[in-house]
Amino acid sequence: MSMMKSQVASLLCLTLAMLFFSGAHAAKITFTNNCPNTVWPGTLTGDQKPQLSLTGFELASKASQSVDAPSPWSGRFWARTRCSTDAAGKFTCETADCGSGQVACNGAGAVPPATLVEITIAANGGQDFYDVSLVDGFNLPMSVAPQGGTGECKPSSCPANVNAACPAQLQVKAADGTVISCKSACLAFGDSKYCCTPPNNTPETCPPTEYSQFFEQQCPQAYSYAYDDKNSTFTCSGGPDYVITFCP
Repeated sequence: MSMMKSQVASLLCLTLAMLFFSGAHAAKITFTNNCPNTVWPGTLTGDQKPQLSLTGFELASKASQSVDAPSPWSGRFWARTRCSTDAAGKFTCETADCGSGQVACNGAGAVPPATLVEITIAANGGQDFYDVSLVDGFNLPMSVAPQGGTGECKPSSCPANVNAACPAQLQVKAADGTVISCKSACLAFGDSKYCCTPPNNTPETCPPTEYSQFFEQQCPQAYSYAYDDKNSTFTCSGGPDYVITFCP
């Protein structure tokens, strides 16, 4: 009888341990670079929480790299392009630089314009939220796709080369005249009607503009401005992993 009790106790401990670890499920985030050139992904954890083990790294064309994100977690991902290190050892990028002077971003975010993937991972396999955002402008195509999970769990993608169609007043050009990124209207003009800041800080007072509609037409699944969430926010439950692809 005592042996049976000890077996039950052991089973109970095992069950509790499994419940504990399932609640602390880490989501594996895999980055894949389908661009013809090297990119330098960056990661930023929100809510003043500890940063991930990788905050920035080099990713050659056709290469992949993974990082684990805890549960719960919320943050964003992007890729820097046209990066180099100067004679003094300072690392800088022409698009989406995080200003750290290093390959690692160390808790610094992307300087707009930058295409972003945003992911909020729920505790205990609850409902995750994720999107591709052009609210901070565009620098290269990106997609995010959950792996596993339950519910809708659809991929979201901005596969278009928005730079090629970027209106002249939003263009950011390299020294050789190449358009390397496309500003948001908020960044370009600083007007509350584009930024959805007071007094235009409600969905009613900050409707889509010709510029947000341009981004919407280029990438219908992506966030085009602050209140564009009806067709741009995606959900998945059950603790999925994620694949983020540059130039999908």
